[in-house]
Amino acid sequence: MLLFYRSSNPMQEVRNTSLSDTYGGRVHDKRIAEATPYPLPARSRLLQDLGFLAFTLPQVEILMPTKKPRGEELTREQHMANQVLHQRRLRIEHVNSSVKRCRIVKDRIRLWKEGVRDLVMELCCALHNFRVRLTPWQPMV
Repeated sequence: MLLFYRSSNPMQEVRNTSLSDTYGGRVHDKRIAEATPYPLPARSRLLQDLGFLAFTLPQVEILMPTKKPRGEELTREQHMANQVLHQRRLRIEHVNSSVKRCRIVKDRIRLWKEGVRDLVMELCCALHNFRVRLTPWQPMV
């Protein structure tokens, strides 16, 4: 699970700032989120998807898309708000794909020594951050 920092300027970089421990593929992200202490300051905003419906943090504003009611349509305002959140999430998904350029993150890691998998993920995130800083004039992909 990754936590991202983004400045108020939409053209600035998106960087990884914190990582949770790595878990097997069958552990749901919400359980990982509940078990991980987050270093978010008070009055910050957290963008999350509908898989985290009951997840909250004290003094943190949760930004989540509005779910379409059964048999009804979303209002125009709700639809526009969902599109704005989708655009922000899309940038984060691009960061995830940038981290996965390091093939060792995508493939099965057969290194069983304690802490090695976490170290691999930290290094791949550091390489992403380095790539972003190296080419600040290019838009995030």
